[in-house]
Amino acid sequence: MVEGRAADLAPTAAVKIFSAGTAGCVADLVTFPLDTAKVRLQVQGESKPLLKGQRAEYRGVFGTIFTMVKTEGPRSLYSGLVAGLHRQMSFASVRIGMYDTMKELYTQGSENAGLGTRLLAGSTTGAMAVAFAQPTDVVKVRFQAQAQRPESGSVKRYSSTIDAYRTIARDEGFKGLWKGCLPNIARNAIVNCSELVTYDIMKELILKYNLMTDNMPCHFTAAFAAGFCTTIVASPVDVIKTRFMNSVPGQYSGAVNCAITMLIKEGPTAFYKGFVPSFLRLGSWNIVMFVSYEQIKRAVMRFQQS
Repeated sequence: MVEGRAADLAPTAAVKIFSAGTAGCVADLVTFPLDTAKVRLQVQGESKPLLKGQRAEYRGVFGTIFTMVKTEGPRSLYSGLVAGLHRQMSFASVRIGMYDTMKELYTQGSENAGLGTRLLAGSTTGAMAVAFAQPTDVVKVRFQAQAQRPESGSVKRYSSTIDAYRTIARDEGFKGLWKGCLPNIARNAIVNCSELVTYDIMKELILKYNLMTDNMPCHFTAAFAAGFCTTIVASPVDVIKTRFMNSVPGQYSGAVNCAITMLIKEGPTAFYKGFVPSFLRLGSWNIVMFVSYEQIKRAVMRFQQS
């Protein structure tokens, strides 16, 4: 990504990887309830399709949050947080922290990277990140999707994050930990291309035309644009990924079968279930993530130079 202060030493790949992983954890801590609400809305109607005239249990992002707090307690909003933090340290650090490195590799060190090169770099780091972090994503989604209501007889699928890793590996094999890997690679290729490339280009244009200085308002504006573009493009793939990773063995034969089943049973609008919380989450996540990333990166550089 564009570095606005030429006088400063350029951060190394290690600094970017550390800063991206740490910033991803900060963003998850702030936005996790929105992500949990999004998952609940996406899987709603999966096991028992709504009958005609039947009222949906979860209605809208804030309605979902209110219902969860009322029926399961406030802690349910952060169910799967540990796995989420595991995911960001191994996921954001690769897909965001290595983006500039891959871009330089494809341009052979040239600073003039075209759109195609940026898209290729974003796709590459997105796929690499999934290869590292897929088990953490599966566990996070499973925790977020499970309802915890002792009075209704529902039983928690997993007692802890470590138990979830162990149980999935035992009952579904190690392949179960990489369940939904292909749709997740597709999703993250899309997310990375729209998110990182939008942020990169927006920040570059803002600095090029002197609309803002390379500081927090610039990072905020570029991050908001990145979150909006990403939500529009990635929502259908995100819903398929969530449904498939949360499914019991044998429910779907693959990601394509999951998509076809959704289309037949619930119609095309099912692919945009949870769109509002997705936008609220991605928009806020991008803002917190990129603003934190830029600030952490600069703080580490100042520490190294002192």
